[in-house]
Amino acid sequence: MQPQAAGQPHRTLQQQDIFTDAPFASCHASTVVELRNGDWLAAWFGGSAEGKPDVAIWSSRHTAAGWSKPAQLVREPAIASWNPVLFHAADGTLWLYYKFGPVAAGWTGARMQSADDGRTWSAPEHLPAGILGPIRAKPYVATDGTIVSGSSVESYHSWAAWIERSSDNGATTQKSGPYTLTDPAIQQLTGKAPLPDDTTGLIQPSVVPLGDHLRFYARSTNNIGRICAADSRDGGRTWTPPHALDLANPNSGIDAVHLRDGRIVLIYNPTASGRSPLALAVSRDGEHFQRFQTLEDDPGQEFSYPALIQLADGDLLMTYTWHRTRIRAVRLPLAQVP
Repeated sequence: MQPQAAGQPHRTLQQQDIFTDAPFASCHASTVVELRNGDWLAAWFGGSAEGKPDVAIWSSRHTAAGWSKPAQLVREPAIASWNPVLFHAADGTLWLYYKFGPVAAGWTGARMQSADDGRTWSAPEHLPAGILGPIRAKPYVATDGTIVSGSSVESYHSWAAWIERSSDNGATTQKSGPYTLTDPAIQQLTGKAPLPDDTTGLIQPSVVPLGDHLRFYARSTNNIGRICAADSRDGGRTWTPPHALDLANPNSGIDAVHLRDGRIVLIYNPTASGRSPLALAVSRDGEHFQRFQTLEDDPGQEFSYPALIQLADGDLLMTYTWHRTRIRAVRLPLAQVP
């Protein structure tokens, strides 16, 4: 373990539910960002149940006084909203991307922006057909302002990751892909080919810098069953064919963060099925990971769709779905990352 800084008290993992009483029965798919004044802002979708017409995007702000009461950020008329993503562009603009539609296979991308760190927001902007924005995980924002977003498409029998890249703060977008595993690659990995009716592929890439290039980590379908990765050496314009890592993935969301010391931390469900436990793993080369922290472990329950960032003071902050009824926030001191 890394030593605690001299003169600082020992700190441990801190867990806190963002809310315990909310005006919705179900919630999922959180995102979190650190604001310029040191506050945190989290968002998620909530309503009677995933996909129902009353599902909207909600948010809560964490200050020195704790988490604020959930407030509705945006509601599309008579149709479900999905998968918010919060992030700062290089110019300081705070973006909220989200989806709306009856099902993931037929949703539309949308976004809003804020110039005052989420105090006020622009009107929703619906994106052109074929452009979805970051699907679930925060994008990579380069020092020159280029935004490299992990996107994906879920059709009924084929899933695929895509990359959306913008060098003008989202005014225009270049899209590349699809990125997935071929049937022969899946057969070589698992010993059996996908069945004709199987849904197969990769979705929801999380893009991070790794040394002198970019890497994305992606969720896979059950018949792949591993977290998969691909690399770009031209700033996200083109990517290698994805390959499977030695990390289980039970068709559940993941996230990754590049620490300022160069290490990569993943948050994921290390199991062949279900969405428990939820754990953290760390790597120096981005390929070989050491699991070091279990956040939740209750068989048969759901702890899923995590978001992970590094705070200005170096600590890790993550949010995730807890039993589909709450969003839980966890702060982990950097000294506890081995």
